[in-house]
Amino acid sequence: MTPSDEILDIVDENDEVIGQAPRGEATARRLRHRCVFIEARDADGRVFVHRRTPTKLVFPSHYDMFVGGVVGAGESYDEAALREAEEELGVSGLPQPEPLFRFLYDGEHTWWSAVYRVRCELPVSPQVEEVAWHAFLDDAELERRLDEWPWVPDGVEAYRRLRELRAA
Repeated sequence: MTPSDEILDIVDENDEVIGQAPRGEATARRLRHRCVFIEARDADGRVFVHRRTPTKLVFPSHYDMFVGGVVGAGESYDEAALREAEEELGVSGLPQPEPLFRFLYDGEHTWWSAVYRVRCELPVSPQVEEVAWHAFLDDAELERRLDEWPWVPDGVEAYRRLRELRAA
């Protein structure tokens, strides 16, 4: 099965399931579904940042300060957060990511977004199909790169909301 064949729950503006569709169709028809964003920090508190591969269905070759992805049909946000974090970081045995908040992303695409954080003290080996480049950046370096690199817009929105939460 290719990623575009993966079945997703389609949700309404209240995050209630109203149907299902293959991922490729959901993307092409802009059907609202669910995604998870996980901020992964290493033992030194640095953030895992990566550049997506050019073959990604959404936002190819863009940088992201979160690992994550779509929530499969019937899967909980919590299940998806752990699965996606382990898959993208190429590790097993991560602690369950801590849920922080949810928001409705409504840009070029639309999805309900659950934001998490996790400490990853294991050596990472990111998926080559998903990650073209990666590094752990301290907060100051990440902030400097925000205006220099092309970032995924949904990740930037999640990051903005996370900064506001931390400042409150």
